[in-house]
Formats: sequence, structure tokens, C-alpha cells
Amino acid sequence: MKRILIIASILTLAACTNDPGSEKWCVAQGEMPKSEWTASDAATYAKNCLIDGMAIGSEDWCEDLNDKPKGEWTGDEAKAYAKNCVM
Repeated sequence: MKRILIIASILTLAACTNDPGSEKWCVAQGEMPKSEWTASDAATYAKNCLIDGMAIGSEDWCEDLNDKPKGEWTGDEAKAYAKNCVM
């Protein structure tokens, strides 16, 4: 029972952060001066934020990933799906 409570607490705290590529992250990056972005930020923004519905955790993203065979998911995709599409 303790393990379940610990895991639930960790997941709850992790859900408060803005993962790179998530909808909240895209909004926050859009408000930040581009001179403060790293090259990684720019690449993540271009990949996930420029096309509507492609931000990690968006409804379209969840549907697209759900249609992809689970054996082809990356570890990051599985983590993001569990965090953003299931909970």
C-alpha cells in the first residue's frame, strides 16, 4: 500500500511540470523571448508547437499515438501517453 501511495505522489508531482513539447510548455515558450531559447528548445518547439494539435498531450497527439502499434512506441512516448492521455 505504501508503494502505491509513493508512486501516486510522484506521478502527481510530475504532472505539475511542463514537459518539453507539451501544450503548456508550448504556451510558455511562445511567451519567452526567442533570444533565451536553446537550440534544443527551438527544435522541440518546431516539432511540437507549430502545427496545431501536435503538442504532446493534445487530443490529436493522443489519438495519433493510440493508433500507432504499442511495440513501436519509444519510452518517452509511453511516458507522455501515460501522463497526458490516460490520467
